Parts: sequence; C-alpha cells; structure tokens
Amino acid sequence: MKEYDFLIVGAGLYGAIFAHEATKKGKKCLVIDKRNHFAGNIYTENIKGINVHMYGAHIFHTSNKDIWDYVNSFVEFNRYTNSPLANYKGEMYNLPFNMNTFYQLWKVKTPNEAKNIINAQIAEVNISDPQNLEEQALSLVGSDIYYKLIKGYTEKQWGRKATELPAFIIKRLPIRFTFDNNYFNDNYQGIPIGGYTKLIEKMLTGVEVRLEVDYIKDRNQLNLLAEKVVYSGMIDEYYDYRFGTLEYRSLKFDHQILDEPNFQGNAVVNYTDAETPFTRIIEHKHFEFGIQPQTVVTREYPKEWTPKDEPYYPVNDTKNDLLFKKYKELANAEENVIFGGRLADYKYYDMHHVVALALKKVKEVFGEQSIIK
Repeated sequence: MKEYDFLIVGAGLYGAIFAHEATKKGKKCLVIDKRNHFAGNIYTENIKGINVHMYGAHIFHTSNKDIWDYVNSFVEFNRYTNSPLANYKGEMYNLPFNMNTFYQLWKVKTPNEAKNIINAQIAEVNISDPQNLEEQALSLVGSDIYYKLIKGYTEKQWGRKATELPAFIIKRLPIRFTFDNNYFNDNYQGIPIGGYTKLIEKMLTGVEVRLEVDYIKDRNQLNLLAEKVVYSGMIDEYYDYRFGTLEYRSLKFDHQILDEPNFQGNAVVNYTDAETPFTRIIEHKHFEFGIQPQTVVTREYPKEWTPKDEPYYPVNDTKNDLLFKKYKELANAEENVIFGGRLADYKYYDMHHVVALALKKVKEVFGEQSIIK
C-alpha cells in the first residue's frame, strides 16, 4: 500500500479543490507544485498592504449560487464589480460596449440613435460571409467600435493580424443599449477579501503541500508515493510532446510600486491602440477598494509562448484542437491518472468553470452526489 491515496500535481484552484474534497472524505493527499508558491495563476502577493494579482487580473463571477456559496464557504468575497475602461490614444471609453461607450463615441443619448449608427456601419461594410476575425467583428459592430476598441487590442493579444485570425474567435460581441458598465451579466461577482492566496490556503488546510517540485522531471519516483495521480499540468508535456507541441499565448508582467495613492482611478484600463506595447494596466488596490498611501500597478505584455514561459491562452485553432484530441485519447486510456484543469483540457476556463469541473470530477471519482447543481 502506498503512502498517499492521491498525488495532486498543481496547487492551483483545480488541485486545491480536489485535495480539499478528497481530504474531507478521509483520503490522504500530497499536493506538489513546481513554483515556489501555491494558488497557481490566481496567486496574490501582499505588497505595501495591497493584494497584487501577480499573474493578471482575476475577478470571480458566476450565476450558479451553489458555486458562489462554495467559494464563500472558505473566505468572504467583496462586492467588486468589473467595469474596465479602454484608452485609445488618450481617449477614454467604458467597457463593455454600452450606452456610455456610444455617447463617448458619437454623443448619442438614446438606444435608437446608437442602433442606427451601428446598423448603418454594418450595412456599409456589407460582409455577409466573414472569412476572418476582422470581417466578423466589422459585421457585428461596424467600423468605429472595431477600429478603436477591438483591432489593436486583439492583434496585440494574439500576436497576429486580425485578418489572419479565424472568425470563430469572435462569435459574438456583446452590445448593451443601457448605461451599464458592469462587464459581466452574472448574478454574483467579487474578489476574496484578503486575496486569492487566502482562498487557496483555506482549501489546503490540513493537506500536505510541497513546493518547487517538478513532477515531469521526477515522475517515476513521485508516482511511487500515491495510488492515483491528479494532473493539472500541460497534457502535451505529460506525454513528452510525442505528437508535437500545443501552442499558447503567454504574458509578461511589469509590476511597479508608485508613491501616489491613486494612479488611474480604476482596477483595469485596456490600451486598445496598436502603438502601445502592453494591452492593459492593472491597479490592484481598486479590487479591494484600498486606501493605502501607495499603489501597485502592472503592465501586461502579451507574447508568444516558449517552454520557458507560463502558458496562459490556448490557441484553439483547428490544427491545435486536432493535436489535443490525440493527447486526449491517450489521457482517456489512463487508469490511475486523472486529468483536469485548463492546461490538461487545453481550454481557457474562467474560475467558476474550474470550480464546477473539479467538483464534478470529485463526484465521478467518489461516486457521490455533487455539491453543485
């Protein structure tokens, strides 16, 4: 009999939830992570009394009350509402696209006025069968919104011209004909009071965690420790890239401490012109309504992923999806390895999706009723 029931690779949200639930059921778990901290990409570090989102802004949102109650059972969440701004060459616009945006663009004050302008611009471009992202966006929102608020940001984010990106990336663009800057339509949203690291710390209470442990390098020895492995890392890396490497976009973060109490007046400001090299500036104190004398800001630079970088956004085009299917077939045949999370599933997930998937997997493994509906 082995020392642990489960070896959980990755101390992010997926791994922490699985470890917490398995431990509650009397199972002995060992959680490992190759980083020097737990909480994965939602890791927050306290700098100058401010909980800094070290790997980019994370806002928890869901319409599922069971999921909301679940995360709030560990820590209390605040009332933060995601209302980002867009800076286009010094011009400021509200996001998502709503009546405030349309007033800023065209000085229109009624929904009908805004609809008439958008419809006229869509008719002018006259694209009935969009062949790429640019054509798709123009056919949905017209030229003003596209060229000021979509084109530059999207091309920086993906590192490719919009005419070279597939149309399906933008299946729809939400347009609201109300004066509402709330980015999400979900019933619940907020930030853990004290930061996301506190949330994961509570989940991992009573669970053994070892940091700076590289599973891929030491898997033969590590596998001897547990009956089963829960793997939330890159699925192609698990199989030594035997079919080829899945593509990602990565990010570089430039964190700065500033000797001023308020730099930009908002948590997130997107820079939508092509000339600005970063996509957004995050001012972390605004996530928790901070009044500290200093502030911390982060500039976010998109980049092509290399094996030395953190993988953030899967490039879910036809080529990569076909490659992932090959790896998924191998994973499905594994008897003692459970794959889960955004890297193992090669899919971009919001946090509430990860919670739901982890709890669903717990239900499958232990054959019990799910905590969430």
